[in-house]
Amino acid sequence: MRNQHIQDAIAQGAVPEAIAELQEFIALRPEAREVRKALAVKLVYQGYLYEEIKTILDVSLGSITGWKQDYEQLGIDGLRLNHKGRNSYLSDEQREEVLSWLQTKDTWELGELEYKLAFEYDVTYESKRSYYDLFDAAGISWKKSTKLNPKADSEAVANKKKQIETLLASRRQEIESGLLRVLLLDECHLLWGDLSGYVWGKTDQEIAVPVVNERDKQTYYGAVDYLQGEVLLKAYDAGNSENTIDYLRYLLAQSPNQQLLIFWDGASYHRSHLVQGFLAEVNQGLPEEQWQIHCVRFAPNCPSQNPIEDIWLQAKTWVRRFCALLPTFSHLKWMFEWFIRNTAFDFMSLQMYGAFSKIKY
Repeated sequence: MRNQHIQDAIAQGAVPEAIAELQEFIALRPEAREVRKALAVKLVYQGYLYEEIKTILDVSLGSITGWKQDYEQLGIDGLRLNHKGRNSYLSDEQREEVLSWLQTKDTWELGELEYKLAFEYDVTYESKRSYYDLFDAAGISWKKSTKLNPKADSEAVANKKKQIETLLASRRQEIESGLLRVLLLDECHLLWGDLSGYVWGKTDQEIAVPVVNERDKQTYYGAVDYLQGEVLLKAYDAGNSENTIDYLRYLLAQSPNQQLLIFWDGASYHRSHLVQGFLAEVNQGLPEEQWQIHCVRFAPNCPSQNPIEDIWLQAKTWVRRFCALLPTFSHLKWMFEWFIRNTAFDFMSLQMYGAFSKIKY
């Protein structure tokens, strides 16, 4: 049953205009936190119960109430990030709530804590240290969990890590001055099935996510900048030699006046004659230290060597939060791409081969 406020607003003819305004704002594809706020308020005006919105968007009842009040007082401006939230820090009570929440499962990603604080308490810390302190207070420490490929050679992986560390250290000055751009490259295949995950729902009801075509798939080439944490993303129909060459050209265009040092796996199309011929053409027979593109392969059968794997995981985890709101595969792709392109990644594994000064150039 719709609440009385909505009924009164409908009687006054105000709700359709509000819904249209909110939908127009959402369509502009603002920052994720703004999207969630606008969606929550829109669902209120569409007659959803607060408990239903809490389940759909995984937010607290207090947040929904606060966002609605902000919108009614300030309009769309009340939903923007430049509108100061009700809190700039966690109160003692809220901190205890967060610490209790962190006891609800054994493993966490930093992004989950960031979203919890931002979406439920309107708190965003400038320093990652503040989030780490909360983990520490909850008795949670950084632990690396990876898939184990029985073909992986731990000695080869350790040796390759040392080689990469040595190579980066030897070219540190060029990296920090911006003359040499270090990129960790990988391909990701997004499937409809990636939308399936755990959501909050009524215990006695099945949560079904409609999948029109399970074979829907989108391939992405991505490279994370080791210094800046930025991801250069481009969509393709498949991973192959032609698309690999096109993506390398794209990276060159995105890196004017820079040499590229690329780390990637040993996929067959990375090693193909077409790709090797392209690299030879670009590098023009120059000495290795003058190559425009220098590609280095990781040790085989060990994806954990590449920090971008964590980024793919973060992006897929994020879109699962909206599984009840994504009606088509196109929506899923847009949400995935939006997260990648609008997130500055900064997590421990991104510095697994040594920390560098982040100098703007």
